[in-house]
Amino acid sequence: MKIILASRSGVRKKILDKYNIKSDVVVSNVDEDEVKKSLIAENATPLAISKSLAELKSTKVSNKYPDNLVLGADSVISHENKLINKPKSREEAFEILKILNNSKHFLISSVCISKNGSMVWNYSDQSELKMKNFNEEELKTYLKKIDTKTLLAYGVYQVEAEGLKLFDYIKGNQDSIMGLPVKQIISYIEQLKK
Repeated sequence: MKIILASRSGVRKKILDKYNIKSDVVVSNVDEDEVKKSLIAENATPLAISKSLAELKSTKVSNKYPDNLVLGADSVISHENKLINKPKSREEAFEILKILNNSKHFLISSVCISKNGSMVWNYSDQSELKMKNFNEEELKTYLKKIDTKTLLAYGVYQVEAEGLKLFDYIKGNQDSIMGLPVKQIISYIEQLKK
């Protein structure tokens, strides 16, 4: 069974490929910042924001490809039940790291599958991460190791690379942390084949 991945994330595509899930990529072009602003104004939780974005991406693409299963996904960082956005500059990335420094936060990954322009299935997974205690110089040194394009595209850390060294512990599924709770997706697809 082939699906459409409504995401420009190369990491998500790699996860699907790793599990032999055939997929074509069609980017949704949802204005995430506008959606987040609107949802935050309504006091939406980080979980609700993540779910809403995943659904919006999948249904938007599903309207163009109604007969296909379309997978939308979104990941957000929740710190003290507040949303931490991807940085828009290196300075912002440094400020985010200072907030997360020596504290616990959650990485929420939501996925949604749509068909004929409507959601048919969704799932959210939450991982707990605790960052070590660093001084500001150590945080600056860490940021220097990450090129700006990667930093702005993926956020302040990539647990599959340099970011792993930032943490005391990470509790959660590796694929979910990378942005795609793939085992649940496979389980749903398997049910459809029955």
